[in-house]
Amino acid sequence: MAEKMIEVTLVRSGVNRPETQQRTLRGLGLTRMNRTVRLKDTEAVRGMVRKVIHLVRVVEK
Repeated sequence: MAEKMIEVTLVRSGVNRPETQQRTLRGLGLTRMNRTVRLKDTEAVRGMVRKVIHLVRVVEK
């Protein structure tokens, strides 16, 4: 069985956001606008996405 993956796309800039949100975006691998990364669907990743959900778009694969 293949692992569940999610695609996370940065749709709003992290500029002028709290440092914790900027670090979370970097931790997810999101460094530029409209950049998409594929990540394993784990609790840790979901928690990070939850912190910046207002800046990203998430698609489950």
